Amino acid sequence: MQVKQLKKETNGHNLNGFSIEDIGDDHLSTGLETPMREDAFKLSDEEKKERIAILFEEIMDVMGLDLTDDSLKGTPDRVAKMYIEEIFSGLNPKNKPKVALFDNKYKYNQMLVEKNITFYSNCEHHFVPIIGKAHVAYISSGKVIGLSKLNRIVQYYAKRPQVQERLTNQIANELKTILDTEDVAVIIDAKHLCVSSRGIKDDTSATVTAYYGGKFNTADKIKELQNYLNN
Repeated sequence: MQVKQLKKETNGHNLNGFSIEDIGDDHLSTGLETPMREDAFKLSDEEKKERIAILFEEIMDVMGLDLTDDSLKGTPDRVAKMYIEEIFSGLNPKNKPKVALFDNKYKYNQMLVEKNITFYSNCEHHFVPIIGKAHVAYISSGKVIGLSKLNRIVQYYAKRPQVQERLTNQIANELKTILDTEDVAVIIDAKHLCVSSRGIKDDTSATVTAYYGGKFNTADKIKELQNYLNN
């Protein structure tokens, strides 16, 4: 159930002792899939940019900004383009990276680790940045994937309004499906600007989430993976 629905049904009052605002700050996640309407792609990207520009101009106007100023008058169009073509491009399945698999001809049967994949996402509760690094690992079941595709998969799922727990699981599930193996691990270490720039305003804390599947879900493999990441 989405927060908008919760607010409507509760009329803004407490839900199980918590207000909607409290639930939002506590990173409520509605499930593994990013919440999308069935008609999410009824409008073309160009139509979406046109509407977003109009709406964002209205937001700026409500805040009292002078939209005739040379520095501001192009902002609504820039924001609309940024939303659709860049920071939220991962919402559109057409932008999903195309992945080719190759036979594991080298017979490499140990873990492969791609670490320190920098990503930028946005918190779905306040639409402010999440900045972090992802570490992904897998053990081949007979097929391997190009290294750059691991980065692209991370970036695809990061480029949407996100919750870090969901992002971690979405990357892991995508890798399991593509590589046809349960032997996948994903660790994300990120800073949330909704924590550091507003609310509690803690600029030193970071959030770490992890997924360990198959052979990685053992103490020995977790320790081995951590050794790779710390070197």
